[in-house]
Amino acid sequence: MNNLAMLRNIDASEQKLRSDLAAVFRMVARLDWHEGVANHFSVALPGPGRRFLMNRKWRHFSLMTASDLLLLDADDPSVMEGPEAPDPTAWAIHGTMHRVLPNASCILHVHSPYATALSGLKDPCILPIDQTTARFFNRMSIDTGYTGMADDTDEGTRLAHMLGNNEVMMMGNHGVLVTGKSIAEAYDTLYHLERACRTLMLAYASGQELSILSDAVAEQTARDWESFTDSSFTHLAEVRRILDRHEPDYVN
Repeated sequence: MNNLAMLRNIDASEQKLRSDLAAVFRMVARLDWHEGVANHFSVALPGPGRRFLMNRKWRHFSLMTASDLLLLDADDPSVMEGPEAPDPTAWAIHGTMHRVLPNASCILHVHSPYATALSGLKDPCILPIDQTTARFFNRMSIDTGYTGMADDTDEGTRLAHMLGNNEVMMMGNHGVLVTGKSIAEAYDTLYHLERACRTLMLAYASGQELSILSDAVAEQTARDWESFTDSSFTHLAEVRRILDRHEPDYVN
């Protein structure tokens, strides 16, 4: 069965998730936030159970299509014994989080340049020095327990515990992980997170003293961002418009 024929046999809600997530893979590759054939994105399917979509093992982000995404069940570890087994690190993190964090519908993990650089600092906190950095004020978990590649569910459980009720986790010496109630919201958060990290790292590079917003202003700005979520869906729609013009095969 070819890709288009396979997608015709998938219900509309799953097909929309597949094409939206494929679009995010493609745009992340365009933005140079990918790392070889590593890193993983996933999204839970609606309805009962803990089924989710995730990129198959070692497929480059720039080539991702809707039909490339694996349909997995977080309650069925036997997938790791089959021919379509995902990357063990992906199953350890995403499989576990989809099982224990029902509100984390979409999970995006990357080693994007500026966020990863910040994660390598002794203090990887995003200081509120402008409107975008303030978006993450007191709204980010920081994990400093990196011990190597995550390849077992215990590590996934630990990371889920570290994330807690936040949607963003700076993974010390590693990268970042973002969750969201939808693909659009998770992608928009990831986009602005990398922008925030870029701004902060460039400010650090100047060698001059940072002008840090007061807690009151930073908190108000973060709350303003939280009331401005509709733009997330427009943001993803615009990403898809770009890809429809230049890389329309992502929907296949």
